[in-house]
Amino acid sequence: MPLLVLLLAAFSTPALPAQQLRNDPALAAQLQSLIAPYHGKVSVYAHDMATGQTVAIDADQPVPTASTIKLTILYTALQQIRAGKLGFTDPLTLMHEDKVPGSGVLLFFDTPLHIDVKDALTLMINQSDNTATNLMIDRLGLKTIDDQIVALGMKNTWLYKKVYRPASGPEPADQPQFGLGKTTAREIGGLMERFVTCNLGPAPAAPEGVTIPSDADLCAASLHMLRTQSDRNGIPRYLESLDTTEGQSAIANKTGAIDHARNDVGAIYTPKGVIVLSVYTHDNQNTSWTADNPAYVLIAKIAKTVVDQWAPGS
Repeated sequence: MPLLVLLLAAFSTPALPAQQLRNDPALAAQLQSLIAPYHGKVSVYAHDMATGQTVAIDADQPVPTASTIKLTILYTALQQIRAGKLGFTDPLTLMHEDKVPGSGVLLFFDTPLHIDVKDALTLMINQSDNTATNLMIDRLGLKTIDDQIVALGMKNTWLYKKVYRPASGPEPADQPQFGLGKTTAREIGGLMERFVTCNLGPAPAAPEGVTIPSDADLCAASLHMLRTQSDRNGIPRYLESLDTTEGQSAIANKTGAIDHARNDVGAIYTPKGVIVLSVYTHDNQNTSWTADNPAYVLIAKIAKTVVDQWAPGS
C-alpha cells in the first residue's frame, strides 16, 4: 500500500505514557551504520507512537534549528488563539521594510500587502517563508514565544531572534553558535507529537463573548499546513511514491536548512500508526544547496529505515 493512500483525516494515535516507551537497539544499530560514514554530526529521535518503541542517537545534544524552530511559533499561535488573544482572521500588513531574503514568496509581492494570521502561518510552515515568520514574531512577541517554550518544559530550545535580523537586547552567550534558534532532536520531536495527538494542554479562560475554535479544528489546520510542506527532499524523499502537490501528504513535516545544517522533523502516517521522527545534521562538510546534498539523502535513508523496521509494507 502506498504510504499516501491512508485515511488521514480521521487518523490519530494516542501517545503512550512515558513509562511504556522502550528503546529499539536493533534499529539504533542500523541507523548508526548509516550515520558512521557521514561527514558531519547527526542527532536522531524516533518514536513509534503506536507501540512506544524509540530510538535516540545524540537526541539530547543542542543543535542549530534553522527553520524547524518555526514549529514553536505555530504552537504559540495556537495557544494565543485558544486564549482569545489572536484569531486566524486577524489582519497583518506587510510593508517593504518587513521583507527579508531566503525562503518564501512574500518578498516578491508589492507592498503594502494585507494578509491574515492564518495566511502568515501557512506560508511560514509550507513555504518556510521568512518574511511571514517575522510578521508572526512581531505579532506574538519574541518573549511570548520563548515563554511558551519554557512552559512546555523544553529546557534546551530557544528562539533567539527574527530571521535575517540581528539579535537585539541581552542574548544568551550561545546565540552566535546557534543563530536563529536551538533545540534537541528529542525536544522538537516531543513538540511534533503534541500536534499529532492534539495535546494543547488545559484550555485557558477566553474573554467573554469571544468564539474560540475547538482544539480539534486548530490541530487540523496546523497539520494541514505541515502536510502541505513544499520541501520534500528529506523525510518524504523515499517514502512518497505519488505526487502530493494536489492533496495532503501522509507526512507532516517541517524542514530547516542553513549552510552547515540540514534538518527535518516529521510525523509519518502509516497503516500501523504514526511515527514521529526528527533528524538534525550539523557541522556538515558539504554545504551545497542542491536537492542531493548528502545530508538530505542521509535524512531520507534514516526515515526509510525507520519505516521499514516499524511499519514494513507501508
